[in-house]
Amino acid sequence: MTKSNIGFIGLGLMGQGMAANILKKGWPLHVMAHRNRAPVETLVAAGAREAKTPREMAQQCDVIVLCVTGSPEVLSVIGGPEGIASAGRPVTIVDCSTSDPSVTTKLAADLAESGLTLVDAPLSRTPADAAAGTLDVMVGGSEADVQRVWPVLECFAGRIVHTGPTGSGHTMKLLNNFLSMGYAALYSEALMLGRKAGLTPEVFDSVIRGGRMDCPFYQTFFRWVLERDPNAHKFAIRNGFKDMSYLAGYAIAAGVANPVGAAVRNSFAQAVGAGRGEDYVPMLSDFIAEANGLE
Repeated sequence: MTKSNIGFIGLGLMGQGMAANILKKGWPLHVMAHRNRAPVETLVAAGAREAKTPREMAQQCDVIVLCVTGSPEVLSVIGGPEGIASAGRPVTIVDCSTSDPSVTTKLAADLAESGLTLVDAPLSRTPADAAAGTLDVMVGGSEADVQRVWPVLECFAGRIVHTGPTGSGHTMKLLNNFLSMGYAALYSEALMLGRKAGLTPEVFDSVIRGGRMDCPFYQTFFRWVLERDPNAHKFAIRNGFKDMSYLAGYAIAAGVANPVGAAVRNSFAQAVGAGRGEDYVPMLSDFIAEANGLE
């Protein structure tokens, strides 16, 4: 089977591992640099080709995977005189970013009028899983569109779930991150309260680990708490705040109360406001402790 040219934009912590796996699985790959050239140079040395603009990439690729921060970045690489849409080709765009579902749904409809297809395929798990090719992917789109991109997703995914029409993947991703960021806020506050009572993180962990409240997210979070491993969960607090802000917007649009989500968002908002947005999510525990007079 002849494999289509694949483009990849967004070679950050997650993207560089994903793109490397696409290349390893034998797909012709085109990549584009943004702030950091190192991943581009590594991939080009392994056989990828570099595109200078999204438009140039779209002129050569049938499928373009995006792994950028959120909706504003997605819109910027698709629109404009040098954007993907300006190439005038029927490209399929796979948005693996954590984007606003309302923006995704409207964008898909707008692109369809120009013959382009948008599939949302946000991710779960960590950069280590991206490098290992074991990410979870929540994909939204028509059955035909999803099946067309499925072999590409399989390059970096260990599990793929078709969630429904375009936009449903990004909605499910927000719910997934609501749970994970909620856990982070709960762990951080519980640790602070425990410290106030004289309970160490080690004692806390000895009770939770292996019990009903244990889970893989807990384990990566506590690799920072106990071992101070900065690579335990490389997801910035500012991105958690962004995702919880998208969730708040979704709840407002749906006309529903989301009080727990608001509380989680505020925990992240406080950390971002204090200049800790570039810290990784497990480091929220340090901020919550410090904000309450603990080292």
